[in-house]
Amino acid sequence: MAAAKVLVLILNYRTAEMTLRAAEAALADMPVGAEMILIDNASGDGSAGVLQRAITERGWDENGLVRLILSDVNGGFGAGNNLGLTSRMSDGSAPDYFYVLNSDAFPDAGCLPRLITHLESHPKAGFAGSHVRGEDDVTHCTAFRFPSIAGEFEGAARTGVFSRMLKNAIVAPPLPDHTARVDWVAGASVLVRAKMLDEIGLFDETFFLYFEETDLCKRAARAGWSCWYLPQSRVVHIGSVSTGMKEWQRMPSYWFDSRRHYFVKNHGSAYAAAALVARLAGGAIHHLRCAISGKNSQDPAYFLRDLARHGFGLSLDRQPATSRRPATEDRP
Repeated sequence: MAAAKVLVLILNYRTAEMTLRAAEAALADMPVGAEMILIDNASGDGSAGVLQRAITERGWDENGLVRLILSDVNGGFGAGNNLGLTSRMSDGSAPDYFYVLNSDAFPDAGCLPRLITHLESHPKAGFAGSHVRGEDDVTHCTAFRFPSIAGEFEGAARTGVFSRMLKNAIVAPPLPDHTARVDWVAGASVLVRAKMLDEIGLFDETFFLYFEETDLCKRAARAGWSCWYLPQSRVVHIGSVSTGMKEWQRMPSYWFDSRRHYFVKNHGSAYAAAALVARLAGGAIHHLRCAISGKNSQDPAYFLRDLARHGFGLSLDRQPATSRRPATEDRP
């Protein structure tokens, strides 16, 4: 049987040196015949030149091993990756799989081959995601349940009694310690079946950042495709390099836009409104408990107020001076 055709996609936004580091790690783990595309998402900081020079000087352009695609606009994570997801192998043939890797994620040896083996042996599996850990060796949560009204309330309340009552709705449950089917995986390191994309379509570019993988996996699930988490496929992920999320003092408006679009698109306006009320109610409980105990809230500054204003169609003021930066990073 012919080897699977795999196209590795790394999206860059103003992190050229980090992207090259990720590319080196991925190249070391790619099976024979796999190819890579680096996508510069209109960085505007000279990244494109840095990437192209490195590709040429390191001989990565030989036999189409690594190619560079330039986006005219920064349309976000989904739009940038869609440029790669519509690409072909250097010989013009269609890939069997796309491996989406963050520009600040570095695969361990055997990471990608394990993902390929899983999808090859599970014909109705559309996604296979990796175990992700930080440079400090702390595990990141990257396998989730789909958001729901109950999940919104539980996640906001963060209270033991509610978590026990709604344990089957927790969006970020404990990670499985074995290969397991999950609702969706984060896009830091995920192998995607091309045949599935031909059927369900690509990332919804309405999402600038956040909820785009959730939406894609939701559409896949409705079409009968499964999503898997493989703890033996491992990557190191620095996190928040492109987004600058670690320096955020307040959630940017596009997070609220993406959240609302996900609920309205997948469940309708009435459900989205109920999910909003559930999150606000859960958040109020959390803040009340914090006030009584004297502990600080785990929410970003003004989060509930911004969520309410956005949910009721009011403008958000005092948003942080944060560029719209495409990457898939830590989840709030």
